[in-house]
Amino acid sequence: MGTHASVMVNRKNKAVVETAAQVIFTICAFFAVLAVVAITLYMMISGTPAIFEVGIAEILFGPVWAPTASNPQYGILYVILTSIIGTAMAILLGVPIGLLTAVFLAEVAPKRIAAMVKPAVELLAGIPSVIYGLLGIYLLNPLMYKLELALFQDSPTHQFTGGANLLSAVIVLAIMILPTVINISETAIRAVQPSIKAASLALGASHMQTIFRMMLPAAKSGIVTAVVLGVGRAIGEAMAITLVSGSSVNMPLPFNSVRFLTTAIVSEMGYSQGTHRRVLFTIGLVLFVFIMLINISLSRILKKGESENE
Repeated sequence: MGTHASVMVNRKNKAVVETAAQVIFTICAFFAVLAVVAITLYMMISGTPAIFEVGIAEILFGPVWAPTASNPQYGILYVILTSIIGTAMAILLGVPIGLLTAVFLAEVAPKRIAAMVKPAVELLAGIPSVIYGLLGIYLLNPLMYKLELALFQDSPTHQFTGGANLLSAVIVLAIMILPTVINISETAIRAVQPSIKAASLALGASHMQTIFRMMLPAAKSGIVTAVVLGVGRAIGEAMAITLVSGSSVNMPLPFNSVRFLTTAIVSEMGYSQGTHRRVLFTIGLVLFVFIMLINISLSRILKKGESENE
């Protein structure tokens, strides 16, 4: 009887613990959803008044940003294009480097070399963004300025930027997304079932063929997740690119001083007021919508790829 009673007590205790854990998990999930809903509502409430006041067409498709002029203009077309093109260029530059580094760490590098490279990658993730910006100012911008002088020394129309241009911002963003891409991609590659690698090698494939034709496709979901997080880091970065991009509203050409959506908010929120301030909230809403659309699109691509693999 004593043993039976103790078993019953243990079962009751386990049931209580499981019920309590389920309640705690549900509450945490509720607060996560509540945070997303609250942020969405706040951005919509704060960002929509300027749309009705100025006009969505003028804001989204107007090429001139002059909020403090006697006849204010609030066009953010060039700012939107800068964010899209700059983020895309950073992803095109950073993702291949990050993915190949992840392959090197997971499958190619000797343990001693991997033990040195891995902490360096983790250190990159811990460096504050303002440090990237300062390094960009003192190391990257002078190099870009020399290149700019060499390319446009005979151009009568080019406005020299001192190296603070779109290309500098893209390089800094590409470096900043490397830790995210490398760490998540490496984890995804290491999580591939060993039987896949063994089967490929047994069929006569080389090590490189096995990596690129078998292991990377098998790790695609993790790699796409790395790209999604990299896009979020790149499009949401403000401080570093404020320092290296020049922060002027221009056509997003490589050697033009440019302004991203994030830098537009950071650089002017401190002194803005009235319609100008409300338009800055609208820019925040546009940025929020961009990030949501990118996440949804990449998630659908990922799910489609998984369903095709099945």
